[in-house]
Amino acid sequence: MMTNDVGGSKGNTSVFAVFTIPNLLTILRGCGIPLFLWALFAGDGERDLLAIAILAIAGFTDYLDGRLARALHQSSRLGELLDPLVDRLYIAAVLIGLAIRGVIPLWILALLIARDLILATTLPGLYRIGKGPLPVTFLGKAATLNLLYAFPLLLLGEQEGALGQWASVFAVAFAGWGLLLYLLTGVQYFLEARSQIREGGSTVAT
Repeated sequence: MMTNDVGGSKGNTSVFAVFTIPNLLTILRGCGIPLFLWALFAGDGERDLLAIAILAIAGFTDYLDGRLARALHQSSRLGELLDPLVDRLYIAAVLIGLAIRGVIPLWILALLIARDLILATTLPGLYRIGKGPLPVTFLGKAATLNLLYAFPLLLLGEQEGALGQWASVFAVAFAGWGLLLYLLTGVQYFLEARSQIREGGSTVAT
């Protein structure tokens, strides 16, 4: 969820700031990760439709939690941290699973994981100057949503018939835009993080 302005949660107690509807949706999405992997690998493709349904629900809740956070004024710092963390875990788990199944090529898996590993190198510097992970930008959220929409379509595209063929067309479109935006925002986050680390270091030095 995109929660750059956390002013709406100032009136909440810490307990209510944790157990908000958007945060619970994010936690629910995270609980779907092991369930998806079980459905993907159990029964030699017999539970693919269940895996597709889990991915579709994950994509919908990822869209819904941000909307609810703004509409219900339930933005929180926990949500800012938890939502992108669950998104990254979901994306990593699904990419690994789909690569093992041969649905996507290994170079896509390597490219996206390398992006997150490079960004992880900025975290020690951000924490050193008293900051945490950067807030999710609009393009960052768009990249995640495109990938989350692409995943069930990629798996559906493995099915036979016209439905599978049409799903493959839309899957390529969503995956292409998602991959491009994911890499572009990776560069954006990295440059912004380095800039803040330099400014923070200069402030400490003076």
